[in-house]
Amino acid sequence: MGFDEIIHEVVTNQEKFVFALVAGAILVGMFIRNVARVFTGVSRERTKREIAAYVAEGSMTPEQGERILKAGDRRCM
Repeated sequence: MGFDEIIHEVVTNQEKFVFALVAGAILVGMFIRNVARVFTGVSRERTKREIAAYVAEGSMTPEQGERILKAGDRRCM
């Protein structure tokens, strides 16, 4: 069975079409969620590096940097 035949079968059979739509929507949702998690992690690490740089240059105290990092951490609440 070729790819064209599979597509034709899915489009003509309503139950298979609905199943394919639901499966596709789930996969797209999982992909979007994982991409969002990656961006969130990258942003969080960038923020930590920036705060560490401010502490290193003396613009803020280590205590201030720690408070800022804890304020954005949902796990501490």
